[in-house]
Amino acid sequence: MKKRIFLLIGLVFVMSLLSGCTEINQPITSESEGFWNEYIVYPLSLFIIKVAEFAGGSYGLSIIIVTLIIRLVILPLMIKQTRSSKAMQAIQPEMQKLREKYSSKDQKTQQKLQQETMALFQKHGVNPLAGCFPLVIQMPILIGFYHAITRTREIANHNFLWFDLGSPDPIYLLPLIAGVTTFIQQKMMMAGTQQTGQMAAQMKMMLYLMPIMIVIFAINFPAALSLYWVVGNIFMIVQTYFIKGPDLKAAAAGNAGGAKK
Repeated sequence: MKKRIFLLIGLVFVMSLLSGCTEINQPITSESEGFWNEYIVYPLSLFIIKVAEFAGGSYGLSIIIVTLIIRLVILPLMIKQTRSSKAMQAIQPEMQKLREKYSSKDQKTQQKLQQETMALFQKHGVNPLAGCFPLVIQMPILIGFYHAITRTREIANHNFLWFDLGSPDPIYLLPLIAGVTTFIQQKMMMAGTQQTGQMAAQMKMMLYLMPIMIVIFAINFPAALSLYWVVGNIFMIVQTYFIKGPDLKAAAAGNAGGAKK
């Protein structure tokens, strides 16, 4: 079941990414063809342009506003995904008992394990796919917004604060902020989750690897993208604080107790 879920997510992600990557260096216009361009990238690009006109011609401010709007639009999906993840986390001890009970690899035993697992899901009202579909819907929107920023020619011709939107940040401040906020966001998302063994090691590795990758990308990419990452990360930090408040407080209390010992 888990393998199928991750395979589904991976396929959708790759398809969404590849659908636009072949044209990443081509400007997006009303004449751009293809479903990806016509129905995702160009509408988002046009939205950025119109908001910039409303914001006095500031494309930097437009990116901030549009980023917040998009994050607010997909917020219900994020909440649903988080709740589903917490529900799955809550029944992990019972699922572990089932795995131990039906540890044999023969076909009948595995079929019984699947039946008992589905019964457990129904008992607690948990849908194992509920946390996946919100992610599947979000990814094309976020990737499309990324393409809209990089392929909208008007953005590259403007500056914001101390940097040119079409060039990398000259003092590397935005990349550093993007890396730090990525780390904080991931740390908060991990709070309250109980993982052991290989999964825990992988999560810990990603906690440090992802911010480093973001910094490297942000140093070399146009500052408009760094601005988008920073605003998106800050929104996610605030969102996670309100959604996972009890988990964050419990994790903080646990760390404090461990430090005293």
